[in-house]
Amino acid sequence: MVAVAALVAVFASAVVPQAAAPQPPPPPSQFDFAAAAADVTAAFRRECEAAGVVGAGLAIVRGGEVAAFAGHGLADRAGGRAVDLDTNFHWASCTKTFTAIAVMQLRDRGKLGLDQPIVELVPELRDVHNPFGPNTAITVRHLLHHAGGFRAATWPWGGDLDWHPHEPTQWSQLVAMLPYTSVQFAPGSKFAYSNPGIVFLGRAIERVTGEEYEVHMEKNVLRPLGMARAYFDRSPWHLQRFRSHSYEGAGAAAKDLGPDFDTGITVSNGGLNASLADMAKYLSFLLGAVPAGSDASGVLAPASLAAMWQPALPTNAAGTEHIGLGFFVHEHGGTRFPTHTGSQRAFVSFFYVHPASGTGACAAFNTSVAGPAMAKVRALCMQRLSLPLLGGAAGR
Repeated sequence: MVAVAALVAVFASAVVPQAAAPQPPPPPSQFDFAAAAADVTAAFRRECEAAGVVGAGLAIVRGGEVAAFAGHGLADRAGGRAVDLDTNFHWASCTKTFTAIAVMQLRDRGKLGLDQPIVELVPELRDVHNPFGPNTAITVRHLLHHAGGFRAATWPWGGDLDWHPHEPTQWSQLVAMLPYTSVQFAPGSKFAYSNPGIVFLGRAIERVTGEEYEVHMEKNVLRPLGMARAYFDRSPWHLQRFRSHSYEGAGAAAKDLGPDFDTGITVSNGGLNASLADMAKYLSFLLGAVPAGSDASGVLAPASLAAMWQPALPTNAAGTEHIGLGFFVHEHGGTRFPTHTGSQRAFVSFFYVHPASGTGACAAFNTSVAGPAMAKVRALCMQRLSLPLLGGAAGR
């Protein structure tokens, strides 16, 4: 990276002699994190305004603290309720990382194995057509890597009428389609994002533990992390006043889709709702910034978390992103950013952590058009807040 930058600088000075040489980033001791956070939160608000986002929130985490928060717009347009740190958003596919953590907990407790055939845990998958070999070749690890060969959509039938459920509500409905489901590539041979693969892991959690997915997650992940206002699917009565609506479209013309919906049997794939404050606790846990001996410190061993962030299969042609065990892993400045995004029923979200600098960020948007703004804000947080703390080449 340094050599390439030097060659670019030399070439530029040869063409335009009067151009100033690029200045290196300040050493970490001189980096003004608070000022950079203020710049990033201001940019977040500008991006939301330009995109026509009805409401959104951004939390920047440093260690075990929320270092900065920015709210934009309204959680409930009709009610005039502004977004704040306690607003509950839907996190969609960010849920997958929580499911992956539950799987790793069970691995660490000897209840399942990453290289165990998934049909041993979810025997209904024996009915899936697999032209590449026996279904016993598809493992838990393959599903965490999105490499099991399953399609992207959980339920690619129906859903086009108002009375249709958002997703299938019963496991039996999904099972009925398994004889009509085929494996699309040799398991383990490549990455291909698969929602049903994570649903199958959610079912495996239920089979191994004898508990419903939501109950197991509450007891083993959400409660010990102190995520007291996090829950799955429809809001409990006492938290309805914190719940954000979602909006299809942009600005004043966006259609209000209401606050709640049911992800049904796909809850392990995308059913989490949580405030920015609770998600900040999740990021602090991922960063290892929780008190020793606390309930949060016992959720998953640091070595197991680190194993989840090992790049396994490339997800883009440039090789700058890989899939780990349930997490995407970005490579910037020679360091890794475990991350995930979410998009469902007009909610858009992201989180990342940067263990090398002890920082992270999460944001949620309640408007369908927010995808490009989300991507810009995530990149800006990585580049302007996390990497500069490392100094040198990593801060460029």
